[in-house]
Amino acid sequence: MEKQVLKVNGMSCNHCKMSIENALKALGVNPSVDLGTKTVTVEFDSQKVSLEQVISEIEDQGYEVVR
Repeated sequence: MEKQVLKVNGMSCNHCKMSIENALKALGVNPSVDLGTKTVTVEFDSQKVSLEQVISEIEDQGYEVVR
C-alpha cells in the first residue's frame, strides 16, 4: 500500500469532503479528507491505481490538487 498526502484547493464544506471521499472510494482508494488543513491523505494499492488516477479523480470533482 502506498500513502500520499495531497494539498487540495477548493474544499470548504462537508459536501466537498463527501464528494472527494465517495469518488476515491469508488476507485478502491482509502481517503481521509481534512478540511482544516486542505489535505487529502490517500492509501492505495499502486498495482491497481496510480497516483495520477487519484489526482485526476479529485480534479474531476472540481478541486485543484497542488503539485
